[in-house]
Amino acid sequence: MARELDWTDVEEIGIQLQETFPETDPYTVRFTDLHKWVVQLPDFVGDPAKSTEGILEAIQTAWREEYVDAKDA
Repeated sequence: MARELDWTDVEEIGIQLQETFPETDPYTVRFTDLHKWVVQLPDFVGDPAKSTEGILEAIQTAWREEYVDAKDA
C-alpha cells in the first residue's frame, strides 16, 4: 500500500509530480495549477485548504530538483 501524502511531504510530492508530468518544467507551472495537481495525486489525503504559498514553493523546488536530475540522466 502506498504511503498517504500530506502537504508536508514535499519531497515525495515532487517525485510523484515528476513521474506524472515528466516533460513539464515546474518553474513554468502556476501555483493554482500546482495546487490542483497535488490535490489530484492518488495518494494525497491532505486538506486542500491547508496549502500556503510557502508550501507550494517548497513542492515546486523539490519537483524542479527531480526534473533537473531526470534531464541530466
